[in-house]
Amino acid sequence: MSDPSPRPKPTRITGLRHFFAAATYSIGGIKRLWQETAFRHIMLVFGLCLILLIGIGATAMEIAGFVILFLLLVAVEALNTAIECIVDHLAPNWEVFARDAKDLGSLATMCLLFANGVYLLSLIAGFAGII
Repeated sequence: MSDPSPRPKPTRITGLRHFFAAATYSIGGIKRLWQETAFRHIMLVFGLCLILLIGIGATAMEIAGFVILFLLLVAVEALNTAIECIVDHLAPNWEVFARDAKDLGSLATMCLLFANGVYLLSLIAGFAGII
């Protein structure tokens, strides 16, 4: 049986220790995000697209643009997952606000998926001489 008493707030970490603590929190976030099927799919597609871009001879700047868009996608997917975790905690049953929050988080992720796709397709089309 778990202890129902509230846990004390952790002490504030400053200085160089804060840098390492923040890195540890980020690694924890990546581990949590890896549990999401959508994130694993995103990582797989990212690797395949990176191979494709290298294969078609994309420039370093074009690949950098793709990597930046990808990192934005990962950030939004992490925020979407955080929203889902909080909503699931606050509303274990079906609630309108919970559906809306999850739908809006999903929309944000979808927008960046489309942005990544448009950028990738524009690079492919450029190399194919279509545009």
